[in-house]
Amino acid sequence: MFLKFFAKDRQPDDLELVQQYRRTGDLDVIGKLFERHTEMVYLICLRYLEEEEESKDATMQVFEQLMVALKRHEVTNFKSWLHSLTKNHCLQLLRTKRLKGKATQALTPEQYTTDGGLQLSDAEQQELALQALERGLVHLPAEQRTCLELFYLEQRSYKEIVELTGCDMKQVKSYIQNGRRNLKNYVEKYHAPR
Repeated sequence: MFLKFFAKDRQPDDLELVQQYRRTGDLDVIGKLFERHTEMVYLICLRYLEEEEESKDATMQVFEQLMVALKRHEVTNFKSWLHSLTKNHCLQLLRTKRLKGKATQALTPEQYTTDGGLQLSDAEQQELALQALERGLVHLPAEQRTCLELFYLEQRSYKEIVELTGCDMKQVKSYIQNGRRNLKNYVEKYHAPR
């Protein structure tokens, strides 16, 4: 009898809630996860974005992403996976903000060559290459994109990627290899120097 009483009071852990959400699609389950981890997500956002209101908005956006992401990804360590999802979301917001800022800057006369073409510095050429890679990542299948971001941007090991994504080692290596090839093909096709 004591065990039955104790079992009724026990709260499901994060992975149990994740599995329940994947089975039922019940948004109340996402709400429970949100309650548990809002502070962590907000603090990560604040660390990257450095503005309270923007961090609050980003926190809500991360939890909106959860509804879709949890249906697509097998998660074995929810807190670590959520940390990565939040960090990637903030980095994407910062990249977008930086690119919008650069797009609104006017070109100076020194940036033009004598034949009227645009002269780019090494840093600007590198930035264009990074932008091409970012656009290419968007066109990759989700699994390839996730594995590439974890491996190259977050410098995670294969083992860590297996734990974060729930894929097996062979799948992770395949996603990284195929993702690299597809990304290279995209950049060469759409962003090769003319």
